[in-house]
Amino acid sequence: MTVKDALAEAQQKMDKAIEVAHEDMADIRTGRAHAGMFSKIMVDYYGAPTPLQQLASFQVPEARTILVQPFDKSAMSAIEKALRESDLGVNPSNDGNQIRCVLPALTEERRKEYIKLAKGKGEDARVSLRNIRRAAKEHIDKLVKDGEIGEDEGARGEKELEALTKKHTDQVETILKAKETELLEV
Repeated sequence: MTVKDALAEAQQKMDKAIEVAHEDMADIRTGRAHAGMFSKIMVDYYGAPTPLQQLASFQVPEARTILVQPFDKSAMSAIEKALRESDLGVNPSNDGNQIRCVLPALTEERRKEYIKLAKGKGEDARVSLRNIRRAAKEHIDKLVKDGEIGEDEGARGEKELEALTKKHTDQVETILKAKETELLEV
């Protein structure tokens, strides 16, 4: 494995870490209803935990209302139970065909909790990026130590690795700032 391979692998892993950070931030509820809020909710469907998004479609007729339309009507009560037990704070109402969820307005205290949660997820993403950087740097150092590449090439590789890490860390910061702004909107 060369420096180029180590950098390419680090790039790929860092891109994946950014993707995960995006998904984690999308799960955090803001004042508006969106289908991404339901991505981590699991429903007990015929004894097997199944993601809600595989069992229903979602419509957002108003900013704080979301309609959950199950594909299988027999799963209606299981979906309703999963929604009620989720951390979204919704009280679903079932009309026999679809489930209506009205999201409560976010209090100032709840917004601050969500911002704290977002910052925690942002820090998790940064830690992940640092771990990827460390692994790639150790690999480059090993190549230099084993004499497979020169010190100049190793230094160049480390410089590229730092630039790559900075670029991805900045992306995490951008995602985090956008989420904070979205949470503070009233």
